[in-house]
Amino acid sequence: MEGVIALLIPILALSIPIVAIWTKHRQKIIEMQVDATVSNTAERAAQYASQVQQLEDRVRVLERIVTEKGYDIATQIDALRDQRRVDETEAGVSLETKQRGVA
Repeated sequence: MEGVIALLIPILALSIPIVAIWTKHRQKIIEMQVDATVSNTAERAAQYASQVQQLEDRVRVLERIVTEKGYDIATQIDALRDQRRVDETEAGVSLETKQRGVA
């Protein structure tokens, strides 16, 4: 029994530094992964912030268009509809008929 204990003591003494080295190495790997994740997350956050800013700018432009020219747009749309109706009714008249009326 004393021979086994005498053999285990040096093995245990040598395994402690090996475990400590492996633990430090594992900790460094985890820290590097965390740093990479933080960096990637920061880049994504910046991209999202940029996209949000662009969307907010677009919404501001649309709000300005609607509030400043809201009634004008409706009037312009109605005018275009009326103009289309006029064009459609005149589209069926031949050129000869128009020329006779002029002459």
